[in-house]
Amino acid sequence: MAGSRQENRPSRLPISSRPLLLAGLYALVTILALLAFFIPSATDYVGRDNDDVMRLVQVRDLLGGQGWFDLTQYRLGLEDGTPMHWSRLVDLPIGLLIGLGSLFLSQVQAEAVALVIWPLLLIPLLIYPIGLAARWLAGPVAMHVGLGLGCLFAFTCIRFHPGSIDHHNVQLVLAIWVAAMLVDPERRQSAYAVAGAACALAIAIGAETVPFVAAACLCVSLQWIWHGAPMAAAARAFGVALTLTISLVFFLTVPPQAYGVVTCDSLSLGFYALSAMGGLLLTVASSLPRTDIRAVRLGIGAGVGAVLLASAVVIAPQCLASPLAGLDPMLVELWLSAVTEAQSFRDLVQGQPQGVGGFYAVGLLAIAVCLFRAIQGDDREPHLVLLVLIGVNWAIALVQVRGFFFANLLAILPLSLLISDLRRGSQAEPENANAAFAYVVTVLAAVPAVWALAGVLVAKGLEEPIGIETITQDSGARPERGECATDGGIVQLAGQSSGVVVAPSNSGAEILRFTNHRVLTAPYHRNQAGMLTELHIGLAPPDEARAFLDGAGVTYVAFCASDPQTRSLVGMKPDGFYAALSRGEVPAYLQPLGETDGGFRIYRVIAGS
Repeated sequence: MAGSRQENRPSRLPISSRPLLLAGLYALVTILALLAFFIPSATDYVGRDNDDVMRLVQVRDLLGGQGWFDLTQYRLGLEDGTPMHWSRLVDLPIGLLIGLGSLFLSQVQAEAVALVIWPLLLIPLLIYPIGLAARWLAGPVAMHVGLGLGCLFAFTCIRFHPGSIDHHNVQLVLAIWVAAMLVDPERRQSAYAVAGAACALAIAIGAETVPFVAAACLCVSLQWIWHGAPMAAAARAFGVALTLTISLVFFLTVPPQAYGVVTCDSLSLGFYALSAMGGLLLTVASSLPRTDIRAVRLGIGAGVGAVLLASAVVIAPQCLASPLAGLDPMLVELWLSAVTEAQSFRDLVQGQPQGVGGFYAVGLLAIAVCLFRAIQGDDREPHLVLLVLIGVNWAIALVQVRGFFFANLLAILPLSLLISDLRRGSQAEPENANAAFAYVVTVLAAVPAVWALAGVLVAKGLEEPIGIETITQDSGARPERGECATDGGIVQLAGQSSGVVVAPSNSGAEILRFTNHRVLTAPYHRNQAGMLTELHIGLAPPDEARAFLDGAGVTYVAFCASDPQTRSLVGMKPDGFYAALSRGEVPAYLQPLGETDGGFRIYRVIAGS
């Protein structure tokens, strides 16, 4: 059974067996290592992802007086701006850190300190539930293995590096809490309540976690159906916590005028209604009398599922498809297809086969371990729960590689148990070379960075130097080769009077950060109108491009000949606007403002020319 391997706990655990204290110590070592490796060579205090930059812009707007409920980025896109789908729940703590720091430091210094501190503060919250769950299931050895693997994950995962303030690190923390609480062998109400609250927060922070949350809800429901009364209290705790928490964050973060609006990429009526209804129905179902027979519970569970499915069809039918399903085909071809984190397994095999191991191998190994353990009957239930949670994220990664972060993180739990068993077997038979070999190989195979490094070595050979960036878990966060430097033309652009800028989408967030201008485009799917306008400008012949520029009210053109998307547009339309600029053919309606070392060429659009 789930707790069969649990040890008798002494009244006072030794330090080596106390998950909270050890998680703090492990986290401290990881934080110091991150600071030592990345701070000395850092050239900027903001992370390498466009989302890190845009999050800072959003936080600045909040601190500057923009309303709590107003998520519109007024300096992005066409005249009305772009409504962002990110949650204020992440903006708030970062803003508080910056606000506190600004009492003693300059604005830039306060931002730098806050952006270094925030992701590091999340590391103890990431690794503690790993150690706790491993301790519950297999004792102190597994706990130490789990804590060690968790620290390696945090060190090699770009989401926890200084400057990373995108919401994915918070989502990862919430995901591991959900998984850890759902494998509690004693099925404590407190553990399941924490899992329910974490599920609600995960949805509120980013709708991309909805499939994972649905899988967690399914696991709790199946546990109640299978166990009945012994599981009823835990199921009720989960349902109540889910319903209350999702209700709280809905009314705290959604403006009253949007209560009836359904969006599929953020917390709105659709996800709120279905989550709250699901939690409430689970609570009611697990409280019903005369449910001693498993077949009766199965029928009730099937009825709840049918009600939720019918409600989804009625309330939010559009959300049963991908949030990007309505993306303009032109953007799919010229933008989304080039975004690494949006690539599928097939795309990676064809374009970046060396990265497949780092993205998929650890999750697949964990799935195999869970299946084997479940079939063998060794801690069957927790391994079945982990199989579902890891499997859904691994399946998502097959469609969009961004899911690999979650699969690799959740894989730590079953692999920690396996490694602790192999270690015990190796120590029991010190002369058995096969046992020692299996132990060492499994430890290495449980680390995604090892697979990433192996892929690089296979692709490039041993001659090229290997740096820490090589083994960093990164789904395309670092700037693409060819993007123009932010310390070049953007500085020059910042000195101009406020206007509207046309620039490559990958430079949009940086322009918002360093200037007071509005920029037509940045890589966000809600900015379709601005992105399409910029693409049409680049592709149109110079005389026709003027009409697009005037229609969008553009006052400046920030041209980056080496930008990957710009090069693509130049290749598609040799007679287009961008192609002409790349050849140095400047239309009469543009006034060059000079070229900088960063590669940007800045032009002012001459009014009425």
